[in-house]
Amino acid sequence: MGGDKGYDTKDFVKDLRKLNVTPHVAQNTSNRRSAIDGRTTSLLGYTISQKIRKRIEEGFGWMKTVGRLRKTMYRGVEKIAMQLDLHAVAYNLVRMANLGLGAT
Repeated sequence: MGGDKGYDTKDFVKDLRKLNVTPHVAQNTSNRRSAIDGRTTSLLGYTISQKIRKRIEEGFGWMKTVGRLRKTMYRGVEKIAMQLDLHAVAYNLVRMANLGLGAT
């Protein structure tokens, strides 16, 4: 189960382990000890999932800042969904151009 550092709590991690689920949550080490221990962080799958999670979060961060989704100018689920779709397409085009995959 993947999640951000807000899910790095002793109770949550303990409950996941009881269900036989490996917690792939980001470690929260700011002024406290993380509930995610070496059993999880030493796994190759944990490292891969954290890299993929970062890549996904970058897109949402771009849409919030550059795409102005933090404070949308539309009202209604359909209009906001349209805005989200357009910004996702724009982000992918920018990412493709930065990777050198854009049209020349």
